[in-house]
Amino acid sequence: MGATDGMEGVLSEVGPRLRRIRKERGATLAGLSEVTGISVSTLSRLESGHRKPSLELLLPIARAHQVPLDELVGAPPVGDPRVPAKPIVRNGRTMVPLTRQPGGLQAYKIIIPELTERPEQRIHEGYEWLYVLGGRLRLLLADHDVVLGAGEAAEFDTRVPHWFGPTGEGPVEFLSLFGPQGERMHVRAKPSSSRGRADG
Repeated sequence: MGATDGMEGVLSEVGPRLRRIRKERGATLAGLSEVTGISVSTLSRLESGHRKPSLELLLPIARAHQVPLDELVGAPPVGDPRVPAKPIVRNGRTMVPLTRQPGGLQAYKIIIPELTERPEQRIHEGYEWLYVLGGRLRLLLADHDVVLGAGEAAEFDTRVPHWFGPTGEGPVEFLSLFGPQGERMHVRAKPSSSRGRADG
C-alpha cells in the first residue's frame, strides 16, 4: 500500500510540473498541441491532474520540450550528473553516448580498433563535427582525402559524400557531434541495390 501511495503522489505532481516546464519555455497549449499531436483539451487535463499521465503522452511532450523523460515524472532534481556509459557496438565501431537528452545535439565518443571496411562515401541530412582524441582519422569528403591527428577537428555538411575511419595504421578514438538529422540512416553516394548503413 505504501508503494501505491507513493506512486499516486508522484503522478499527482506530474501535472504541475508539465505546466511549469511549458511556461518556462514560453509555450502555449495550442503550440504544444501542434508539435506533439496531442489535443489541447488532453494537455489541459494532464496539467490540471484530471488525466492520468502515460508514456504515450509524456514521450512526445518530453521531445517537444527537449527534456529527459525523468524530469517530467519527477526524478530527484539533484542527482548524479554523469551520463552512464552504455557502449553501442555497431559494424565494429564502439560508440559511447555522451548525452542523454532526447533530440537536439547528440555527442558520442567513437572507438574503431582497426580498418574493417572498404571506405565508401555516404550522404545524409545534417552537419557533423569530429575531434580526434587518439590515433589518426582518415576523412574522405567529396574529392578531399584528409588525415587528422590527435587534437585536430573537422566539420562538414553531411549532404556531401563522406566517410571517416582509421587510416590502417592502428585504432582511432574521436568525438562526434551531430543533431537529430545526423541520426538518420545514411544512404550510399553511389547507386546500389543494398541499403546504406547507419555508420559514418
